[in-house]
Amino acid sequence: MEKENKYVLQYPSIMKGKKIMYVHGFMSSAQSGTVARIREMLPSADVVAYDLPVHPQEAMDLLRQKCEEQKPDLIIGTSMGGMYTEMLNGYDRILVNPAFLMGETMTKHGMLGKQTFQNPRQDGVQEFIVTKSMVEEYKEVTRQCFAAVTDEEQDRVYGLFGDADTTVAAETYGVFAAHYRQAISFHGEHRLIDKSLIHAVIPVVRWIDDRQEGRERPIVYVSIDALRDARGSQRGSAMKGFQTLLNHYSMYVVAPSPSYDEEYVAEVRRWVNDTVNVPAWQRLTFTNQENLLYGDYLIAPVAECERSGFMGTTIALGSDTFKTWDEIIEFFSRLGGQ
Repeated sequence: MEKENKYVLQYPSIMKGKKIMYVHGFMSSAQSGTVARIREMLPSADVVAYDLPVHPQEAMDLLRQKCEEQKPDLIIGTSMGGMYTEMLNGYDRILVNPAFLMGETMTKHGMLGKQTFQNPRQDGVQEFIVTKSMVEEYKEVTRQCFAAVTDEEQDRVYGLFGDADTTVAAETYGVFAAHYRQAISFHGEHRLIDKSLIHAVIPVVRWIDDRQEGRERPIVYVSIDALRDARGSQRGSAMKGFQTLLNHYSMYVVAPSPSYDEEYVAEVRRWVNDTVNVPAWQRLTFTNQENLLYGDYLIAPVAECERSGFMGTTIALGSDTFKTWDEIIEFFSRLGGQ
């Protein structure tokens, strides 16, 4: 993992010198803990955020004004902020548990009446009233979502949906996927905690940063059998190694493609999604011809390396040189991303 501050996990090479706009959720503010954590994790980026008006059209007007002023390289919005962020066309965007059915969500979760902001706001206001007319305002603004989805926008927008989110994700994943192809399920709840930031948001930010920079990282294929043993249990330090290599390499999982065994393919997909999750999204390859893979490294058990015919460098897990994943991690740490 990248790290400058020994007390905080940081990624100083990601979005270096760039501007990230964060759009907060309902009853929150620009002083939310999520803003602070993004700033800590991405210390080389300029992270800006603004207190949003409680009336949705006023909030959208403010956000569009700030986008014109700030020209952000990336916008990250959570919950209500994710809904607003979808409509900020022309920018790279990550929507985390976006509340596309905001009016219905407010009614369902009993948000009518007096509400208290969860974080301090610059104007000092601590409370506000949610009326039925305000709920209708939110219903009206959400009808404006997905009005400008083009081929270009398809590539610029990611949706992240927590598999344990009981507030909006179960309802809005399908809404998003009906308009955008980059819909990703991650392990997490509605609130964006550190674990979700590290394992779900940061990998997507890294992909976006690489695309913006035209950066091509060396490719590392990891055999499914290097990640788990014959019983299907995760090998010791395997995910630590995978996560560590993500900082410098484009990581892919590779598995055999047995004929007439659809259950095996489905089981591998489930296991990779459960264990690796977001970093393996659209990075799982099924093949019986590893010699045809284009890449720099293949990490696999000894026997698989010997028969693979892989044209790059093979890292034989279980060999005298690489008895465990710890030796593999040490080997790549010495390479420094080469």
